[in-house]
Amino acid sequence: MKPLPEIRLETSRAELDNRPLEKRVGLIVLATDHTSEVDFRRMVASERVGVYVARIPYANPTTPENLRKMQPSLSAGAALILPDEPLDAVCYSCTSASVVIGDAEIEAAIREAKPGVPVVTPPMAGARGLNAFGVKRISILTPYTVETSRPMAAYFAAHGFDIQSFTCLGFEDDREMARITPASLVDLARKATHPQADALFVSCTALRAALAVPGMEEAIGRPVVTSNQASAWNCLRLCGDETPRPEFGRLWAKPLAA
Repeated sequence: MKPLPEIRLETSRAELDNRPLEKRVGLIVLATDHTSEVDFRRMVASERVGVYVARIPYANPTTPENLRKMQPSLSAGAALILPDEPLDAVCYSCTSASVVIGDAEIEAAIREAKPGVPVVTPPMAGARGLNAFGVKRISILTPYTVETSRPMAAYFAAHGFDIQSFTCLGFEDDREMARITPASLVDLARKATHPQADALFVSCTALRAALAVPGMEEAIGRPVVTSNQASAWNCLRLCGDETPRPEFGRLWAKPLAA
């Protein structure tokens, strides 16, 4: 065997950037999630913005009781994302759990690990997206059961929206929700949108709905806001990125609205 070379320690200090990437977005996803991470890589990640992911325990079926069980894991999940380093935003990527647990409770849990960080939930981002269009009369489409859909209806009603129609698909397993084809979502959007609604909100981070937004908007002739599309838009706007991205729908031409 040839002798190993002498290892030389360089005495000059390598130059360091302030951060490897200019902006940091944390993403907390369910252990069973097939979609959120992929969507955020597509819509948020870039040479300027990094997406850093933590997964927390979750077990189907998707019921309010099971969704609520994730709350104690939120602080620990947030703490695993670049420990002791600041983030520019953290998104908890579960729409149905967010309405069951509550935005304020989620924000408090995440800020235990990441003090002062802007927290985004999908229903919060959805409401902000709808407000960016100035609409109040909406239709809602979810893949959930009726039981799991009820808190969603209550959330948007409490945020001042007039729900013209609410359609759910009856799925109990988020892994099956992820298998619903984007093409079928276009047809479902057409059926679910009330004639008097000014926009459609499509709930669930498991759905591949972000891919279907342009087709859904063409089918119904009005804005479509979805969980992952709105969450990604909200996170990028918090990072100071105002770039229009028409491939992700009309929302991506809008500034962030409170």
